[in-house]
Amino acid sequence: MIKIRKAIVNDAEIISLMGRITFSDTFEVFFNKKDDLSAYLDNTFSVAKIKASLRKNENVYWIALHNDLPVGYAKLKLNSTSGLVTQTKVCQLQKIYVLKSFMSMGIGKQLHNTLMEEAIALDYEYIWLSVLEENERAITFYEKETYEKTGKHTFQIGSQIFVFYTMCKKLPMQD
Repeated sequence: MIKIRKAIVNDAEIISLMGRITFSDTFEVFFNKKDDLSAYLDNTFSVAKIKASLRKNENVYWIALHNDLPVGYAKLKLNSTSGLVTQTKVCQLQKIYVLKSFMSMGIGKQLHNTLMEEAIALDYEYIWLSVLEENERAITFYEKETYEKTGKHTFQIGSQIFVFYTMCKKLPMQD
């Protein structure tokens, strides 16, 4: 049974570990230098950094549990504008990560639905995200959820430069 709940600061260790595992599982093949990946994981998914992120009012996290075992998480950043997104009342889907052995259970979709409900309830007009150009599985997922590619940008991790698509979706008005 899948249960999704909002994360709290005490969940930082769980999110940190899941983030490291899921990011490595998904993106390790794209890194030419493993030192770049290691440094990125140490910085981005440190427990201290995740705790600080969980304390910020503009960040909302959820944890997905399968039989009480944490198997995925999502992060929504409120009031997140970008030069790549011209709309005003926007939020950003920053992360949906699910442990590899649980991916076929629809947990990513459930996490997405949960954060969409939050974005709509808070009266956001648009949601946007960045997705690695080579991450075809994620791109297909977001296209099924009616996101549209709106541009490209680069992001440097260590010595490597990665190309990302920006994808955006208009949110329905709250009833």
